[in-house]
Amino acid sequence: FSVAVVAAFAVGIGSGVLFVRRQNRSATPMLDIKLFSYGPFSSSILANFLSIVGLIGFLFFVSQHLQLVLGLSPLAAGLVTLPGALLSMVAGLGVVKLAKRFAPRTLMVVGLLLVSAGFGMILLFRHDLTVVAVVVSFMVLEIGVGASQTISNDTIVASVPPAKAGAASAVSETAYELGAVVGTATLGTIFTAFYRANVEVPHGLSPTETGDAAESIGGAVAVAHTLPAGVAERLLDSARSAFDSGIAPTATIAGLLTLI
Repeated sequence: FSVAVVAAFAVGIGSGVLFVRRQNRSATPMLDIKLFSYGPFSSSILANFLSIVGLIGFLFFVSQHLQLVLGLSPLAAGLVTLPGALLSMVAGLGVVKLAKRFAPRTLMVVGLLLVSAGFGMILLFRHDLTVVAVVVSFMVLEIGVGASQTISNDTIVASVPPAKAGAASAVSETAYELGAVVGTATLGTIFTAFYRANVEVPHGLSPTETGDAAESIGGAVAVAHTLPAGVAERLLDSARSAFDSGIAPTATIAGLLTLI
């Protein structure tokens, strides 16, 4: 904490309070705060938000794990996530037919449970997180994301008066954007904190090299390219181990958030 951090919190919270007060008093609010009084609307927005937090958090560490720990190229790492992305689209289309037989909240809960299950599988495979383990875990998670988001989007628009449908849709889109930011900021910070706490940088490096290697696994890989083979290997082994030390707490937090 510092003066700047505290000031930023104060400005952010104060601005939020003023914004809500202004919207509540306005005859034509930019954001109708009363929409959040509808239970189905609020819960569906939260489902959208948390599923994106989980998805972005998953991609944050998996993309780095595939490239910097397992040594895949960017193209190969992208292809690893392709089956999950395709299944997400299939789940989004398939859940529409299931909505004729099951209540929306049931399908939404099942979808979020699958998101949590995807993180549970990552937790289970964390000591041997191979490409196959990543593919299977991501497929389960993406099925959940595709199903829950499709149902929640429909519920968001259907749960408010027709005149508010446009505003409700805009709030839903904002929940996606906010979820992406929060997922990167919070889960990414947790991951980075575990890396910094566990990495061991070899002695004899310059202050700049030490700082870069201790900052992130990407920095460690870049520094390793400039070092003798033996020192580089020690640094990479430590960096990869430190990076993977963040898998368990990050997957646990993301999975629990979605369950909640």
